[in-house]
Amino acid sequence: MSTTAPGTTARAERRRERRAARLADSGGRRMPLWQLVLRYLLLLAVLALMIGPFLWQLSTSLKGPTEDIYSRTPQLIPADPTLGNYAKVADLIPVWDFALNSLKVAVTNVLTNCAGAALAGYALARLRFKGRRVALVAFVMAMLVPVESIIIAQFMTMRELQLNNTLIGVVLPGCIGAMNVLLMRNAFANLPYEVEEAAYVDGASAWQRFLYIALPSVKGTLAVVAIFAFMGAWDDFLWPLIVLSDQQKFTLTIGLDYLHGAFADNQRLVAAGTIIAVAPLIVLFACLQRYFFRGVGEGAVKG
Repeated sequence: MSTTAPGTTARAERRRERRAARLADSGGRRMPLWQLVLRYLLLLAVLALMIGPFLWQLSTSLKGPTEDIYSRTPQLIPADPTLGNYAKVADLIPVWDFALNSLKVAVTNVLTNCAGAALAGYALARLRFKGRRVALVAFVMAMLVPVESIIIAQFMTMRELQLNNTLIGVVLPGCIGAMNVLLMRNAFANLPYEVEEAAYVDGASAWQRFLYIALPSVKGTLAVVAIFAFMGAWDDFLWPLIVLSDQQKFTLTIGLDYLHGAFADNQRLVAAGTIIAVAPLIVLFACLQRYFFRGVGEGAVKG
């Protein structure tokens, strides 16, 4: 008498279903070996192009002063790893103060974009009001305007508001992005109307439907908006360079530009500064990657 566990049977059934789906996608024929090898080689080549520069910068930042970083045969693994380059960067420039300023700007940008884009996206997708289509077209047109063409107008606005040389002046122009609004609008538009109609019949207001029904259903798209907003604020260089003049308020990108200019001959320090700037982005994506890939499907534009 068979004593196969139910979980084992379920896993085997799922494997058979996946195998049948792959065969159906390929017309019932197995993929030739050479096509499979070619596919994996292409994937490895793309991985090397995308991850290779980062690994090389990480390796350079860990190499000591006696190790040659310009050798004919590149050595990816340091012979004698050291964290001394990171300490030297902190001694040369107040990198942690710059990082704190960047963190303040990035976190504020994330909060304003998530809140503002969610509210605007829900209104465009679910509420019926005059000018809704015009507002949607305005957001689409805003995406087509290059930032460089309006940066002078933004600077004049910040000067009139007396927000020059402040972190608020850095945050304000990017507190709500048109792309983020459209992502949230598409995510809300893809939700079935039946759930909200039932809540409407039960007497739920628009705010209640938004907070308790619609918003929890698009957490993946919110994660996408959070990542995009954080990356845009953390990596921004041109706008903080124009607005800020006090070194104590510099963001990390401006501070690292000084490192590139003053110590360009010491690539170990430059690499260490680059890793310091990239590390928060990697941590953020690692924490939100599950919601990020879910949100790509939620915010997809219907064909």
